[in-house]
Amino acid sequence: MKRVAVLGATGSIGTSTLDVVARHPERFQASVLAAHRNVEALAELCVRFRPELAVVADPACEPELRARLVAAGVRTRVLAGPDALIEAAAGDAADVVVAAIVGAAGLPSTLAAARAGKRLLLANKEAIVMAGPLLLAALAAGGGDLLPIDSEHNAIYQCLPQRRTGEGAAGVRRLLLTASGGPFRGWNAERLRTVTPELACAHPNWRMGRKISVDSATLMNKGLEVIEAHFLFGAAADAIDVVVHRQSIVHSLVEYLDGSVLAQLGQPDMRTAIAYGLAWPERIEAGVRPLDLVALARLDFEAADGETFRCLPLAYAALRAGGNAPAVLNAANEEAVAAFLEGRLDFPGIAAIIEETLQNVPHRGVDRLEALFDDDLTARRQAQRIIAARFS
Repeated sequence: MKRVAVLGATGSIGTSTLDVVARHPERFQASVLAAHRNVEALAELCVRFRPELAVVADPACEPELRARLVAAGVRTRVLAGPDALIEAAAGDAADVVVAAIVGAAGLPSTLAAARAGKRLLLANKEAIVMAGPLLLAALAAGGGDLLPIDSEHNAIYQCLPQRRTGEGAAGVRRLLLTASGGPFRGWNAERLRTVTPELACAHPNWRMGRKISVDSATLMNKGLEVIEAHFLFGAAADAIDVVVHRQSIVHSLVEYLDGSVLAQLGQPDMRTAIAYGLAWPERIEAGVRPLDLVALARLDFEAADGETFRCLPLAYAALRAGGNAPAVLNAANEEAVAAFLEGRLDFPGIAAIIEETLQNVPHRGVDRLEALFDDDLTARRQAQRIIAARFS
């Protein structure tokens, strides 16, 4: 029986993870559930799964969570605050940690799980984008396994020879990350000025949260995945390509020196990757319907439009710059997306804010988490200042 901690239990990844866990009660137990401040949803999950520990990141929500659990007769231990998330990730209550907290907030708990030697199922790409060298060092020290459970990197993981995370695989020419192209595929720069938050959050293929839906629409999500692939698989920036595949059936590919190209195909359903990570090296039922290639009939591919969707080349530039540049990119993007969702910034302005922030934050290496958080805060303040000056 594997005990599973789901950090970000009320989000889309958390919901999908718990669906897979519930299908295999003889194999998995949801022993730790954590959420930011959605107390009602977290309490409902605790009633259903009866975890040992429930964590709410916002301490102000702790009394309400305790009251709800007492009223429901659930004897789950309750903790609150950032330190509680670290305890949930590194403590004895779980063997497997699903890191699905959105944004930079998930970084400390992800590093804690890695240092503790857990099997780490990584859905929080910001953790490795911001602190790739620190995460790889924590994994080496802890001796645990990291399995990516976002669909693209999970696909690459399945297409590569098994080895330690961060090591390049012999004989690989390049990694090909597929992108749906988002809801604005084919639009020009002028038309993108008309995009509203509602349009940006209406992804054609995937059911996701608002922030990641906007990232998909700008292609920043794919840019972050390029940086993530570099750290996960030891691939240089020039050996990682992005190709638009609007059906979202081929989740990514690996091209080898001998001309072979291996691909992982499946329905656009996160439960496939999650089930793979939970049960690896075995395969289990995930609740995903089989893929009917005859009914699908065709698979289409085209080049990504980095000229119109400028977030993608900005991510490549940050990867090549190295050091704190990916963290600055991530922080500026989070602030710009938040401003867009609040109606304070137009859609093309997201890339403009990121580019100017990268130019204004001093570049340095990544060696300590505290320094990285300082750079993150500096980048956020710079982005906020630029947004206020240009778009308020």
